[in-house]
Amino acid sequence: MDASLLNSAPITADGVRAAAGRLSGKAVRTPLLENQTLNDIAGGRVLLKAEVLQHYGSFKFRGAYNLISQLSEEERRRGILAWSSGNHAQGVALAARMAGAHATIIMPADAPAIKTGNVKALGAEIIFYDRYSEDREEIAERIIAEKGMVLAPSFDHPHIIEGQGTVALETFDEAQARGLSLDAFIVCCGGGGLTSGCALILEDASPETDVWIAEPEGFDETWASIRDGVRHRADVTRRTICDAIASPAPGRLTLPIMERLVRGGLTVTEEDVRRAMIFAWRELKLVVEPGGAAALAGLLSGKFDAKAKVTALTLSGGNVDAPLFAAILEDRALPSS
Repeated sequence: MDASLLNSAPITADGVRAAAGRLSGKAVRTPLLENQTLNDIAGGRVLLKAEVLQHYGSFKFRGAYNLISQLSEEERRRGILAWSSGNHAQGVALAARMAGAHATIIMPADAPAIKTGNVKALGAEIIFYDRYSEDREEIAERIIAEKGMVLAPSFDHPHIIEGQGTVALETFDEAQARGLSLDAFIVCCGGGGLTSGCALILEDASPETDVWIAEPEGFDETWASIRDGVRHRADVTRRTICDAIASPAPGRLTLPIMERLVRGGLTVTEEDVRRAMIFAWRELKLVVEPGGAAALAGLLSGKFDAKAKVTALTLSGGNVDAPLFAAILEDRALPSS
């Protein structure tokens, strides 16, 4: 599979539907939840796509499996390389194991222990790096040059994007089965793989749905890039509890899709995120990691007006280390990384 050909391949709604076929029986068809307390706060109906209940607690398995399942036997023998703060790492490790391939993951040294532990348990090799001073893509390029491994990017790949888009396809199908039309869909956004895949399928299946993104303060470069028409980069030396969506920049494939299809952006503070995580635990009985709570934080903080609307949003990940989660629930100082 030639990477240059893949990067020029069209990314389409039909590709998302094809990915759904590949994922049938492999991925969890996660529930679409509704909570009366949240509806009362919002003044409308809010539908929560609970990807915290996906394999290894994140939507990332979808894109990883969609990519790896299409590799040739020869490519699988060469091994699969990825970089990730943890959720994509787990998705790649599981999908590689299912395909009988070896996976190597480049992960930050301060990645949550729950994520690194799961990756090791799935049989993948981890190469640690310092996210504040080293470039993970440069490390990957050196390894590929030395070993000829196949790269599974965390978001900037047609098959990854189309796999992630199945989140919105399932959301739309379930809302339609309830007789509901979606006015808005809010996505927790890092590099844009989930957002762009979801936006593509919604453009086709539900063009009246406005797509919004939620990003952590200091790592809101995707909306800035869309707004300004220039690809911005975040200051990666900055610390954030939202590690899962602290991407340095939107993707070269994802950004043009988002420029065309994303309606607006929400910047959430760490306090907004903490309150959303507490709400999810108390009211929904769900553990949601900081990055996975960004969309809910945007709604609960009032930064998105959901009054008299039907709004869907992603709870995109649930992998948070116990000391951090306990500190957030108890409203005390966060443990040092």
